[in-house]
Amino acid sequence: MEEAILQKHKNKTIKIHTVGYGKMFCLHNMWKSVNFDYPTTFETIAMESDQKDMILKDLERFMRRKEYYREVGKAWKRGYLLFGPPGTGKSSLIAAIPNYLNFDIYDLELTVVTRNSDLRKLLVATTNKSILVIEDIDCTINLKANLVNRSTHVRSNDFHQSESTITLSGLLNFIDGLSSSCGDERIIIFTTNHIEKLDPALLRPGRMDVHIHMAYCTPCGFKLLAANYLGIKDHKRFNEIEELIDIANVTPVEVAEWLLKEHEVEDSLKGLINFLHKKMKEEEEAMEITQMESVDEKKESNGNGNKEKE
Repeated sequence: MEEAILQKHKNKTIKIHTVGYGKMFCLHNMWKSVNFDYPTTFETIAMESDQKDMILKDLERFMRRKEYYREVGKAWKRGYLLFGPPGTGKSSLIAAIPNYLNFDIYDLELTVVTRNSDLRKLLVATTNKSILVIEDIDCTINLKANLVNRSTHVRSNDFHQSESTITLSGLLNFIDGLSSSCGDERIIIFTTNHIEKLDPALLRPGRMDVHIHMAYCTPCGFKLLAANYLGIKDHKRFNEIEELIDIANVTPVEVAEWLLKEHEVEDSLKGLINFLHKKMKEEEEAMEITQMESVDEKKESNGNGNKEKE
């Protein structure tokens, strides 16, 4: 029976679920689904091999620890926070995880949920062996403005607010409250471009257990992209490109886009080199402008200070 269940899981079609508008009253219809056909795998993600191995080992360890979680009295779930600039591969990593585990995805857009109670219902309506994704958490909900709702003293108007809007307190209970234990083998993934905007209460272990920094493209990431998009593992222009990528803040998405622009390998690599030089020039100009503005601010500050002394 165990082997049959395992084979059924391996052979199932992965689904991506989104919130069903206007169906919050029915627990079985709160999510609507379509087949998930995103081909990204861990082999094709442009990231450092050490970081990739760390994620894979963590996922494997989580999958094997059902009895351990029960013994220590914890819900069998794992939280991941992906943070970094736009275009660094957060969505690609999210797609690779369900393809690796063969888990369904529940893509939760917080802006369509109006109450904390609905948030709890959505969590309960998810299945075991699933991944709950909330992207751009810093943009979808104003957590900082709702810190008042974490107070133990709740006035009547505060209670009304917590029931009519999603609050930080409601989101924290959603992640590791009693409702979060209604199910096994669940993964919760948050993404953000600005980790500094998130409240520390959201970042602690038990809520977001693993913080994964999605950085700019590296020489290792470039080689993987070149192998994927151009079918080459080495080229005479690789050294120049790797030196430029080490200096320029360029994302894997930008590199991939330039590798796609031309049909010929030589033309693609030349175009990427020109783009990297342009990117570096733009960064230098931006830095010069910032330095000039800083000098002007200091002069203005010193001038105001001298006037006050006079």
